[in-house]
Order: sequence, then structure tokens, then C-alpha cells
Amino acid sequence: MSSLNFDVITLFPKAFELVENLGVITRALEKSLIKVNLHNLREFGEGPYRQVDDKPYGGGVGMVLKPEPIYKAYESIRKSPKSKTLLMTPQGKVLKQKDLVRWSTLDQIIIICGQYEGFDERIRSLADEEISIGDYVLSGGEIPAISIINGLTRLLPGTLGDPESLIDESHNSSLLEYPHYTRPQIFRGMKVPDVLVSGNHENIKLWRRQKSIERTLERRNDLFTEKKEIFQKKDTE
Repeated sequence: MSSLNFDVITLFPKAFELVENLGVITRALEKSLIKVNLHNLREFGEGPYRQVDDKPYGGGVGMVLKPEPIYKAYESIRKSPKSKTLLMTPQGKVLKQKDLVRWSTLDQIIIICGQYEGFDERIRSLADEEISIGDYVLSGGEIPAISIINGLTRLLPGTLGDPESLIDESHNSSLLEYPHYTRPQIFRGMKVPDVLVSGNHENIKLWRRQKSIERTLERRNDLFTEKKEIFQKKDTE
């Protein structure tokens, strides 16, 4: 089985030392299910100081990543026929579980991490997709990139000890996951629901489904709206 290669263009490669100490990713690296190749943007900088940024045309606060270093870094990466290039930016579409599932069949994911006040607009032409992990701004694309590496790695066969654990996870069916309980049966006056200790697996299944629906309605009603729009679109096709 071939591995999934992550090629990450970043100004801060040390940020990715974290991935070697995350259980799921660590096991995948040890099993050669994935490879994480870091491309230090500074090495592709210009001049004696390896410049990677400059002041924006038209004025404004902060510095902007120059196009030349990123293009050089990108062109130095050997591309797989089944490859996708992702640009981490707050302006991108918000990452969904279905995106991770869609990318999990690829051989290579190239991730470009933005930095500073942004990047030269011409860098966007390198990306197949622009991705955000939420409606907030971070100092760079490294944390979003690690999130993608983690989320994708979990989907690869052989990564998790129990593949069945993927089936009922939150967002896999556009529903949040049902509540979980373990021993003791009563903790500080809080009791495990009777149905879970009843031994009736059909009732347990129904209870979990109902709780997933209730929790999604309460916390993420937008997921129902999104699912409804998908079905409406299919009906009109």
C-alpha cells in the first residue's frame, strides 16, 4: 500500500515537530502510512537575507509574502499524478469532514501556509482549493495545516486500532456524535442512562441516533440546513 505524502511549504517548519508526538500521526509515520515533507520557505528567499516578504503596493499595515519564494518552493516539489494543492487562508472555504474523505484517496497533499498580513494575490493560482478551518484569524497557516494532516491521517486504513470507530464519529453523517459514558455507573450523583446498561442493542442504537439528532439541533442546527440544501439540489438535477 502506498503512503500519503504531505508536502508543506512553511516559514516555520519547527511548528510541525508537534505532529511527531500526536498518537495517531506518530503511528502512521512509524507504519509508513504517511510522509510529512517540510519545505522551509526561507531557503527559497531572495538575496543575502533570504527575503520572503515585502511591503504591500498601495500602502497598508504589515508585510506580504512575495510570490517568487513560494513559486520556487512549489516548483521544487515532485508532483504525484494524484495530487492536490491546498492554500491555507481565512478567505478559503471552511473545512468539512467530507473534504477530508474526498482527499483521503489521493497520493499527495501539498499545503501552502500563509503568513503575516497575507500573501501576494498571484500565489492563489497555485492552489486547487483554498481552505480555512474556521471564521477566525491565526498568525499563520501552520495550525490549520496540522489539523488537515491529523484529520486525513485518521481516515487511512491501518491508522486506527479499531476502524469501526470512524463510522459513528461526529460529522460523518452530518450529525454530531451521541453522548458517551464509561464506568463508574454513578459518578457524583450523575447516572449513566438506563438504556445503555440494559443490554438491548436495538434500543441502544435508537437512543444514540435520537441523541445525535437532538444534540445537532441544539448545537449545530446549520448542519441540518446544509444537508437539506444538498438534497434539494439533487432533486432539481
